[in-house]
Amino acid sequence: MNSQYLPGDADRHSPNTSLRPVTFTVDEHNQPLVGGMNLVELAHAYGTPLYVLDEATLRASARAYKETLKAVYSGDSLPLYACKANMSMGLVKLMEQEGMGLDVVSGGEIYTAVQAGFPMERVLFNGNNKTYQELELAIHHGVGRISADNFHDLELINKIASAKGKKVNLLLRVTPGIECHTHDYIKTGHIDSKFGFDLSQLAAAVDMIQEQYKDTIVLKGLHAHIGSQIFETKPYEDLIEILLNIYYNIREQYSGLVLEDLDLGGGLGVTYTGQDDPPAVSAAVQRIVEKLVFYAKRLNYPLPRLLMEPGRSMVATAGMTLYTVGSMKDVPGLRKYVAVDGGMGDNIRPALYQAQYSALVATKVNAPVEETVTIVGKYCESGDILIKGLPVPCLESGDILAVFGTGAYNYTMSSNYNRFPRPATVLVENGHAHVLVQRETYDTIIQQDLIPAHLRKVSEPVPVPVP
Repeated sequence: MNSQYLPGDADRHSPNTSLRPVTFTVDEHNQPLVGGMNLVELAHAYGTPLYVLDEATLRASARAYKETLKAVYSGDSLPLYACKANMSMGLVKLMEQEGMGLDVVSGGEIYTAVQAGFPMERVLFNGNNKTYQELELAIHHGVGRISADNFHDLELINKIASAKGKKVNLLLRVTPGIECHTHDYIKTGHIDSKFGFDLSQLAAAVDMIQEQYKDTIVLKGLHAHIGSQIFETKPYEDLIEILLNIYYNIREQYSGLVLEDLDLGGGLGVTYTGQDDPPAVSAAVQRIVEKLVFYAKRLNYPLPRLLMEPGRSMVATAGMTLYTVGSMKDVPGLRKYVAVDGGMGDNIRPALYQAQYSALVATKVNAPVEETVTIVGKYCESGDILIKGLPVPCLESGDILAVFGTGAYNYTMSSNYNRFPRPATVLVENGHAHVLVQRETYDTIIQQDLIPAHLRKVSEPVPVPVP
């Protein structure tokens, strides 16, 4: 194993449990390849920073969910790719080919799906503060399900559906009070959360749908999302027990009302460093299904259509980011800083919640490790640190650094901070590279800017009112 890899960097059977894309290899010339494409040549051809997505890993991840559900669950099921993790029209088309649904959380994500020609009946729209315009867009284009997060959602949905003469298939999102071991910023299932109905509010929401909104809303089931980067299945098993007991009680209280859908959200973790140890997708899905079948049988409840919302576990490992090394600063006795041509504008996660990554010097794959450095970006923030304590060969300006596991929440959370253009994204497969997202330019950055007419007159100073 090359000395640049962190301990525990081993090939495993499930994409979410590997540090690298499934097609990663090093050729006879010690050149790193992904999707049959030389990473150094990609960097030179498309520029850096550069997001790279491996098509084979994406498809393997989708099939891990689809095929496992088909094999182990006798009920109906549909995995919904969580677009917030990474979205572009090309990626949406790939998910369509793999038979996935989509989980969207904004008008922009709905519009992207529509423009890509995605079948909207396989789309779930959720979020905690949907606007009238977003809900109108969703209902107009016939999204398969809307997940109502609060009473305001219900009022708006009823108003829009009534005006359009439509009935909306609805899930109610609940906060089940389940804690999971992950960063506080990505916990979403605990009581003190901005998302969803508290269980104490649920009866009133069901009453409202069944009585006031029965002509415009059809209650299809419940939806919960307990967090992200979760390494155990026990929280999902607890969630199933809580939700199915609610389903049973609703059937008893509302004249045999049987909820058809059960949405367990997403959140299954991935391997970012050798210390991470998430369960493989197939093993996690099987354990979740076993508990669902067990509780359904115990309650004599028909198996619901099982919805899951994988995002990170489908795209994180498929992605990597290529950077070019620039300046370096050695602080004797403390650390050596190595700056690259990107940073928190293309990967905010380390600054936001101390996310960790592994990396490889693509231009020196076989060189021995000689030092440990801190990889920093070029943004005007001291917190613009990508990787601390990375063992590397002796680096030079111009070396290409490949950071693994950046397929999720890097592009979608990127920004133009300091007015830097956002990177391009390329999809690699079988020795071909396809641009999914073009690199922004300086013209892209200023295209929405306007200078008011009174500011165009620069010959005289603008008078300032005296208090």
